[in-house]
Amino acid sequence: MPHPLVTADELAALQADAAAGGTPVRVLDVRWTLGGPAGRPQYEAGHIPGAVYVALDSELAGHGEPRDGRHPLPAMSDLQAAARGWGLNDGDIVVVYDDWKSHAAVRAWWLLGYGGVADVRVLDGALPAWTASGRSLSSGTADVDNTLPGAITLGSGRLPVLSIEQAGALPASGVLLDARAGERYRGEVEPIDPRAGHIPGAVSAPTAGNLDADGRFLGAAELRARYEALGVSDTAPVGVYCGSGVTAAHNALALTIAGFRPALFPGSWSSWSNHDELPVAIGAMP
Repeated sequence: MPHPLVTADELAALQADAAAGGTPVRVLDVRWTLGGPAGRPQYEAGHIPGAVYVALDSELAGHGEPRDGRHPLPAMSDLQAAARGWGLNDGDIVVVYDDWKSHAAVRAWWLLGYGGVADVRVLDGALPAWTASGRSLSSGTADVDNTLPGAITLGSGRLPVLSIEQAGALPASGVLLDARAGERYRGEVEPIDPRAGHIPGAVSAPTAGNLDADGRFLGAAELRARYEALGVSDTAPVGVYCGSGVTAAHNALALTIAGFRPALFPGSWSSWSNHDELPVAIGAMP
């Protein structure tokens, strides 16, 4: 399998190779932040040449009851239709990026991998890494308007997923990691979900610990040491969750780089906290 990260120089080389008749490269702009500015205007103001904008809330998530969480997995037929709209075809190399230290782009990385895309990569260092390399941005909507529909075929289940029951039971046999900031894990603040705290038995593993000072992912050895210190091993299952199933994929990517095979709980805390019958833990301890 290809490495899940790509540098700005490597992406430029892939695009040059594609222009010369090599494997097509599709670049997806997944700019989104919780409660932040809309991503589409930012895309139109400046994006990596050739990139197509992806709307996380509508194209990378389904819509259900609060008990399903804020970003449940989309129906695979809907994701496939969206991916064809982005111009994706079977066999393409797909590169995803955002401007939020990859916290949104990883949702596209995980979902497309879940759907069976064999080569999906995250731009390491996100959009700032591209601009820091001295490369220019395109503006406007021409890259979207000129994208021809693709014919990619997706099918669910290529990456492991946890149900709400499985997430609650996992700490008894493995490690369940909470990707949210420590203050949310401890229940000191809860800005959006109905209850504060964490799933009993879960271990705090904020996504900030995956990155260096420049917003790039740590190396495989460093990431492996980080997660081993949190109790992760090759002999027991590991699962990840966050607030709504978006940034949990950041830990899933870091764990993958480190050589583990994580399962993701898509409903995450937004689902768990809407089930009043389920217990909640408060404080720094699992």
